[in-house]
Amino acid sequence: MNLGNQSKHPARLEQILLCALFAFLAPNPARAVDPNNHISQYAHTAWRVQDGILGATPRVLAQTADGYLWIGTMSGLVRFDGVRFVPWDPPSGEKLPSQRINSLLGATDGSLWIGTAVGLSRWQNNHLTNYQDQRGVVTAIFEDADSTIWTNLSLSATKTPLCKINSTGMKCFGAADGIPPGAYWPLAKDHQGNFWIGREQGLGLIRWKPDSHDAYGLKGAKHTDASVSSIAVQADGSLWTGIDVRGPGFGLQAFVHGIWKPFITPELDGSKVAVIALLLDRENALWVGTAKNGIYRIYHDKVEHFGSTDGLSSDFVYRIFEDREGNAWVATSKGIDSFRDLRVVSFSTLEGLSAEEVDSVFASRDGGVWVGGPSSMDLLRNGHVSSILAEQRLSGGATSFFEDHANRLWVGIDNTLSVYESGKFRQITRKNGSPIGMVYSITEDTDNNIWVESPGPLTRIRDFKVAEEFPSPQMPDAFRVVADPARGIWLGLVNGDLARYQDGRTETFRFQHTSKTRVDQLTVNPDGSVLGATANGLVGWRSGKQVTLTTQNGLPCEITYASILDGQRNLWIYMQCGLVEIKNEELQNWWEHPDAKLQPRLFDALDGAQPGRAPFGGVTRSPDGKLWFASGVVLQTIDPDHLALNSVPPPVHVEGITADHRNYPLEDGLRLPPLTRDVEVDYTALSFMAPQKVRFRYRLDGRDTGWQDPGIRRQAFYTDLRPGKYTFRVIACNNDGVWNEDGAKLNFSVASAWYQTDRFRIACAASFLLLLWALFRFRIHQLARQFNTTMETRVAERTRIARDLHDTLLQSLHGLMFRFQAARNMLPQRPAEAMGALDGAITRTEQAIAESRDAIKDLRSESSTQTDLGELLTEIGTELTASRDANGDSPTFSVTVEGERRTISPMVQDEVCQIAREALRNAFRHAKAHQIEVEVRYDRRVLRLRFRDDGAGIDSKILKEGGRPGHWGLPGIRERAQRIRARLDFWSEAGAGTEIQLTIPAVAAYLTSREGTRFGIFRKARKA
Repeated sequence: MNLGNQSKHPARLEQILLCALFAFLAPNPARAVDPNNHISQYAHTAWRVQDGILGATPRVLAQTADGYLWIGTMSGLVRFDGVRFVPWDPPSGEKLPSQRINSLLGATDGSLWIGTAVGLSRWQNNHLTNYQDQRGVVTAIFEDADSTIWTNLSLSATKTPLCKINSTGMKCFGAADGIPPGAYWPLAKDHQGNFWIGREQGLGLIRWKPDSHDAYGLKGAKHTDASVSSIAVQADGSLWTGIDVRGPGFGLQAFVHGIWKPFITPELDGSKVAVIALLLDRENALWVGTAKNGIYRIYHDKVEHFGSTDGLSSDFVYRIFEDREGNAWVATSKGIDSFRDLRVVSFSTLEGLSAEEVDSVFASRDGGVWVGGPSSMDLLRNGHVSSILAEQRLSGGATSFFEDHANRLWVGIDNTLSVYESGKFRQITRKNGSPIGMVYSITEDTDNNIWVESPGPLTRIRDFKVAEEFPSPQMPDAFRVVADPARGIWLGLVNGDLARYQDGRTETFRFQHTSKTRVDQLTVNPDGSVLGATANGLVGWRSGKQVTLTTQNGLPCEITYASILDGQRNLWIYMQCGLVEIKNEELQNWWEHPDAKLQPRLFDALDGAQPGRAPFGGVTRSPDGKLWFASGVVLQTIDPDHLALNSVPPPVHVEGITADHRNYPLEDGLRLPPLTRDVEVDYTALSFMAPQKVRFRYRLDGRDTGWQDPGIRRQAFYTDLRPGKYTFRVIACNNDGVWNEDGAKLNFSVASAWYQTDRFRIACAASFLLLLWALFRFRIHQLARQFNTTMETRVAERTRIARDLHDTLLQSLHGLMFRFQAARNMLPQRPAEAMGALDGAITRTEQAIAESRDAIKDLRSESSTQTDLGELLTEIGTELTASRDANGDSPTFSVTVEGERRTISPMVQDEVCQIAREALRNAFRHAKAHQIEVEVRYDRRVLRLRFRDDGAGIDSKILKEGGRPGHWGLPGIRERAQRIRARLDFWSEAGAGTEIQLTIPAVAAYLTSREGTRFGIFRKARKA
């Protein structure tokens, strides 16, 4: 057999049917797609090779226990999560025997078995195992009930085509066991434990057990290329077989009790199609994939066909597969197709309707559904569509329908009104014989009057005759008319309001509208409540209470086309955004509390809803409980009593993590590098029923305080994660809100930079404590130095005072003592001289008193309480001037201050005042000056003082020696200057006056400069 000749043997490398069935017999499997619907009524999606999605022609399909769908192609494996197709590559160092994939199996233990053109492989727990002992084309893989794996090896090198693999290893069977060498394709097992193996070259089937076997050749087979390409085992033990060539005895055949039987129906002659793939789904519907005719589905006596003209990616079908949610998948030569159930099922011309437009729908009591269009009137009954107008050879189109108490059908056709009974039409005209006109709406009141709303007057018909007409303004203009279950009728007005006609009286109920609108559809419920569908939501009336139902109450959109109650009294609203269900409990709550927020359930386009406005009756309920809606384009139906819940929670997976644009392998305990800024986590949930409706929640333990709700987004983003350990958790729900609460998680950590480590933090803390200790010690040293400086200042001051007392008061007292002693000695003998000596002593006493007074003034502390240096100097000069005024020779004195005044340190200010006092006192007493000036200059860097006089000057020898012997004025000035780190300069010449300059650095002089320097924060605040 030529394995490379696709045109001759198109499906001999991927044939196996029941592997998928057994692999996914998990607890509570979902039902298959509803076989009562047409294939064209399923949601169909096609992914084509030409779009670059798959990379190569798909051949086989499988689903693993983790939920992923795997697609085997001619050039490798592709993994699909419902949204993304991802080419699969084994880990580095591992390799498949061949990239041509012929068969796949998702085993119950979670592994994926891969059959290639060269041999068998197994992918499990991120490890690839190749079975090198048996090489050949793996055409089928099957899992037994005890988890034993069985494979077909076509053209096996060891001539043992059938192999089994279990925990004890691999064992293969050959001719000695009843399986002769050759090419084998499908593999299946029936409920009696018989293996059925398809063969090529017309050899048919082998039934095999370890202890018995039989061969069944194709009946009358002369076609040596005919191969059994697929097998489906039925519950009764019979087989469906697919043969890959057409002709008598080929194509689709049933094999019952060892006998080949053809399948022939009016819709399908099985011998005229080359069958490549078979699938018997969970509803026991048989799907048939052909080589040139697309797919067929056989259910009971109904045969459906779907091909490339209907949207199938190709008519050449390789494999049909059913996933765990019941969706059907088809692998063709040009792509992948999926089919899934829709909650809202549509009928169009594809399902047999006569026209592309559906303007009205009505369900009669006998179960028939009447469908009207601009050129059609169809009856849908038991899935079969009849065109009534065509059968009657009539033209035109149906508008509105109504069935009266006698089961007669009233119908508007074009501009006429007719009664359809016993297969015949009877036209109703006005009194003048003119037609009624285009019929918008028909109803029958409790008195069996027929009411018709049309462009003309409202018409009441009795006994098939017009009994009364109500033109405008006698009756407000309306578009819909419905009978009140008590008596009278209700009208849906063209301005969006409601009106009731009862006992000859019309009452209008007005509503607030945001825009001009009309009541497109009107429903009067058995409890007497009335609902009108408008472009601004529903308007309602019950027991005299008017209410509105809009987006303010939680509706997903405003525009409503129709509404109806189902058998459970739940409200269904056909809206612009889809079909909405409101439970009866919530509906009653809204009637009682019109401002209540409701929780409606929305069926949107993904559920099959194609809402639109129908010009005439747009909603009805059939006796079987189904609701029917006319959208203007298609007829739609939903069965509220049989809405199958997708009970399969979606498996959730973390698929990847990216940090700063670099992908990292998914490892538990993954460690990201230091200073990672941007982190992206990709995740998915595997639900193929409606992947677009899968919703997620995630949380990053260590960062998030609660669950985040990204909706349908499949990525999480984080920025600037701090070093530490994290756990990313993600959960998801399927299209019906069934949550997988376990979800998936990923543990990872972000490493610390050197300055983010605990060791660095400890070092920083230790350094900070050491710094505090150093600052504390520095402050203690600073305080000690200040204290010592203060003590030294006090000691120096006491020394100066001692010197001053020694130079002045003590010496004066000793001199006075000598003078008084001399006067006493002279008093007895020389009284006159004694008197003169006493006068001199008295004068000297006065001088001593003045000198003592000056010394005491030097000890005063007022200067420390002053803040302005200029004022202090002025005060000193004023005192000295006053003392000289007594002698009548006082010089002129002035103080000049320049620059921005600054606050001076109190200690420096005291020292400066003492220096100034000594300098000025010398100038006033000894210089014999006529003018004495003081200049104070506040510079940014220094504080500068100059003392000038025009007196006798100071002898240069005295300046050089630092003062007169026995006098302490100049030495005291120098000592004070040194203590405040000041520079003292003298300029003087005999007879030319004296200038003294005192320069103090700003850092020592100004208080603000000191506090702004280093460690100033630790200084004790001082009060000026």
